[in-house]
Amino acid sequence: MSFGAPAEPPHTEVPVCPRHPDRVSYVRCQRCGRPACPECQRSAAVGMQCVDCVNELARNVKVPRTVFGGVAVGQPVVTVGIIVACVVVYVLQWVVPAVADYMVYAPAFTAQLPGIPFEPWRMITAGFLHSQGFLLHIVFNMYALWIFGQTLEPLLGRARFIALYLLAVWGGSVAVLLLGQWNQGVVGASGGVFGLFATLFIIQLQRKQDVRGILVLIAINALISLMPGVSWQAHLGGLVVGALAAAAIVYAPRGRSQRTLQWAGLGGIAVLLAVLTWIGATLVTVTA
Repeated sequence: MSFGAPAEPPHTEVPVCPRHPDRVSYVRCQRCGRPACPECQRSAAVGMQCVDCVNELARNVKVPRTVFGGVAVGQPVVTVGIIVACVVVYVLQWVVPAVADYMVYAPAFTAQLPGIPFEPWRMITAGFLHSQGFLLHIVFNMYALWIFGQTLEPLLGRARFIALYLLAVWGGSVAVLLLGQWNQGVVGASGGVFGLFATLFIIQLQRKQDVRGILVLIAINALISLMPGVSWQAHLGGLVVGALAAAAIVYAPRGRSQRTLQWAGLGGIAVLLAVLTWIGATLVTVTA
């Protein structure tokens, strides 16, 4: 019998987390098999996956989109956001009356007239103001915005919806600039709301659905627009621009170029409105 030196035990490598080599982990990812420390572990349908595999899977998952190319959304958060903004501004109009002086729009603010500041952003901010002397002004606009917004925002996607809405508001102000008096002040989300009316009409037209209901609604509101103290120009501008923006979104061919064509169309409308704003500003004349 011979006695030699004891045999050396086989070397076993201790498993460590690839992201944190100083941390030992015997828990392995169900997908790639690598060790993962508690910080890098993510619960999966079966077992656990490492954070790298989870991120890779997330990148490869296709984002669900609507038929018009927008990212499919759940709650109409943009619609709610616009309504909240309008209500907050309306409250501020009562608490801080001067706020309306900085947001109301009149053609004089884009005409560079002597003694009058050049403030073109009012063409948008006026869409968040409402008449303090007529409570139904904001009530009707917010109700219409909610009814149409919760339908159209999920169809178009949030980005397209807010772009279309703001273009319609801008279009209403441009119509006031071109067709109204130099000192005609306007407030209200009506231009944007009329843009939503036009959008639903264009969508129903594209889908070959019955458009009589929306046409009757537009006709009724067109008659209301002729009442004293109501800016028919803003309503008309919002309606026309809303229809153009909706057509750019709805009639863009489906495929890889759909989003590019849609945003190119919306961008073209924005350029057109900018040009019309410049032209209208040069035509403003001060009358007694």
